[in-house]
Amino acid sequence: MEQPTIEDESKQLQVIKELDKMHSIDITPTFLVHTTPPKFSESEEYIDFVINNMLPKMQGLAEYCDIFCEHDVFDLEQSEQVLTAAKKLGFKLKIHADQLTDIGGAQLAAKLLATSASHLDHISKEGIDAMANSGTIAVLLPGASFFLGLDTYPPAPYMISKGVPVALGTDFNPGSCPTESMQIIFTLACLKMKMSPAQAINAATINAAHAINKADTIGSLEVGKQADLIILEVPNYKMIPYHFGVNHVQTVIKKGKEEH
Repeated sequence: MEQPTIEDESKQLQVIKELDKMHSIDITPTFLVHTTPPKFSESEEYIDFVINNMLPKMQGLAEYCDIFCEHDVFDLEQSEQVLTAAKKLGFKLKIHADQLTDIGGAQLAAKLLATSASHLDHISKEGIDAMANSGTIAVLLPGASFFLGLDTYPPAPYMISKGVPVALGTDFNPGSCPTESMQIIFTLACLKMKMSPAQAINAATINAAHAINKADTIGSLEVGKQADLIILEVPNYKMIPYHFGVNHVQTVIKKGKEEH
């Protein structure tokens, strides 16, 4: 089986940039160091290749660098090596952290002042305190745990009570969460993570905008922002997670223009 090359990665990021220009949906490109390709004998060899060969070629194509920090994938030291190198090249930082085990990824995200840390199903109290102090956004992805049949979800209410800014996302991908539905994510956030509907709305809008450093233009309805909003056919906001499995969206408005 052929392995992806630097040229393949660059081409994908170039396509993403072109789609962002063409499509009404805003796309923020990220270079993700996810797993070690089979052609590399060990992860350390791949880490060296990423730092010395891939990251320099991704400059100008990706806005963020992300890495999957987990046991048997990339450990804390390897993750810090990649993210530190990326930061020196001008990338903003994200990290997949503490999804399957408490490896200390949340603390690393805080240490490096990453924009966000994702998953965090097994985040420790120390990790929560660190992220609260750094202001790193916790992007919670309950759809992945649900689809994989896992029982552990992030302690969202406790995180919020300690001052961690919490965002929500779909984690849409073919391997662990094949859904584009943020409305399903709302329901999972309330049922599985015990968030209130108001907390879920806040997490999916303004905090999600902060997670991509774009809260100055999107994420809330304020004078000077670009008027991205949806109109839902529900009697009140609490019905969004309650009446699940249907599409409540009546109208989509993007930059003040009705799209649907």
